[in-house]
Amino acid sequence: MDRRGDPRYSAAMDLIIFDLDGTLINSEAILLGAQVETFARHGLVHPGREAGLGVVGLTLNIALMRLAGLAEPDEALTDTYREVFGAMRRRAETDASFDEPLFPGVSETLATLAARPGLKLGVATGKSRRGAEYIIERHGWQDLFATVQSADDAPSKPHPGMILRAMAETGAAPERTAMVGDSSFDIEMAVAAGVVPVAVSWGFQPAASLVALGARHLITRFDEVAQLTA
Repeated sequence: MDRRGDPRYSAAMDLIIFDLDGTLINSEAILLGAQVETFARHGLVHPGREAGLGVVGLTLNIALMRLAGLAEPDEALTDTYREVFGAMRRRAETDASFDEPLFPGVSETLATLAARPGLKLGVATGKSRRGAEYIIERHGWQDLFATVQSADDAPSKPHPGMILRAMAETGAAPERTAMVGDSSFDIEMAVAAGVVPVAVSWGFQPAASLVALGARHLITRFDEVAQLTA
C-alpha cells in the first residue's frame, strides 16, 4: 500500500513514534517463551502462538488477562511472568534462542532519521519504563529519542494517551506526527490520537488487518520510514 502521493505524506513529519516489540525488535521467542512458562506454572494451557503474539503491545497485566480469558487482571500471573521473563533475559546472555535482535535496517535508519534537522523520534510501548529503558540502553539509543512513553506513563494501548503525551512533550502537531507499529493496538491508538498511522509488514499481527483498521501506509522495509519525512 503506497501512499507517497497522498498529501498527508508529502509534508515533513515533526515527530515519528515507534513501537518496540514487533516493530524495532524481534522479541517473539522470549515473549512466547515467558508466556508459555508462566501459564504452565499456574496450571493453564497456553492458547498458542497466534493468540500469544496477538496481545503483544498491551500493558502486561491486561495482555495476560486477555490471553488467559480472565475477567480482570491477575496479579499473581503478572508477577510470575515478570519473574520468568527476567530469568529468560538473563539466560539470553549465553543462549541465543532468547535473544531480541533488531529487525533489518533499524539501527541504520534510526541514525539517519535522528540526524535530520527538525525531526524528533519517540517510543510508545506496552513495556514498563524499566523494560523500555533496558532496550534503549542495550542499543545505545539514550540520545536518540526525544520522548519515551511506556505502560507506566499512560493507559494501555489503544488508548491515545501515550501519543498525546509524546506530542505534548515535543510540541508536535497531530498532522505532522506518525505512529509506526505492528499491532492493531498501535493503529487504533494512532487513529484515536489523530496522527498518521503507519503499519509494518514484518510484525506480530497480519499486515492486512492493520490496513483494514486504518493504517494509511504499509512499509515492507524499515528504511521506508524515511519516506515519511521526504
